[in-house]
Amino acid sequence: MVKELTTGAITAKNVRKEFLDPNGNQVIALEKVDVDIKPGEFICLIGPSGCGKSTFLRLVAGLIQPTEGNLYLDGEEIKKPSYERGLVFQDPTLFPWLNIYENIAFGLKTRHIFKENKEDVKEFIKLVKLEGFEKALPHHLSGGMAQRAGLARALVNHPKVLLLDEPFGALDAFTRMNMQDELLRIWKERGTTMIMVTHDVDEAVYLSDRIFVMTPRPAKIESIVNVDIGRNATYGRKRDSGDFLQLRSKILQILDYTGKAAADIEYNI
Repeated sequence: MVKELTTGAITAKNVRKEFLDPNGNQVIALEKVDVDIKPGEFICLIGPSGCGKSTFLRLVAGLIQPTEGNLYLDGEEIKKPSYERGLVFQDPTLFPWLNIYENIAFGLKTRHIFKENKEDVKEFIKLVKLEGFEKALPHHLSGGMAQRAGLARALVNHPKVLLLDEPFGALDAFTRMNMQDELLRIWKERGTTMIMVTHDVDEAVYLSDRIFVMTPRPAKIESIVNVDIGRNATYGRKRDSGDFLQLRSKILQILDYTGKAAADIEYNI
């Protein structure tokens, strides 16, 4: 974790989420999820496709409500969406008819606080290194630049928690690695609690303080892996170090056997 903070703690207590599929059959997406996420912590969620990772993010965002159980931000129950919980998708979802400045300022304008906070727009454009592109339309940007704009649009509201749903999944490998370092730089500077869904084990080890490994549906937290590997100058980790490769191998082993263990296991490596 970057520094000691007092806001941005997420707690899930006995969270269960059910859906009905198109045929009217019950689908249990999450089952008995109990976690505590500390202020300023970087968490990655990994697990099989369709296991409920994105469902958990939407629950924390307040876009949907749990069937059973409760979620809290700093002790206050989450019952609806809030600017305190920003959400970034794989697709930046920028408004194509607005330029980059207007896209980033959009949330402030809808909250009617733009005039007194317009300097924040400039600050976050600088933070994500998009100076000079304020007047560009989204289709003028590369995928990585568009995702930077999406990050700035979420961060300009000063959220306590930033939720990231595979934000780099559509990027090429080189751009993805650069964006990982950019995200860590922003995390280091802002101290925002971050919860990120990824299918990339290397990405999870490189970025996070802890990794939550989820079982197939109905999903629960199968294992919590503490990533006790030193960070480098960019706040990431040396990808070819023995510790990195050992932890990567351990997580792949957990994923291979996920759902088969009789009880939850916590690995401290």
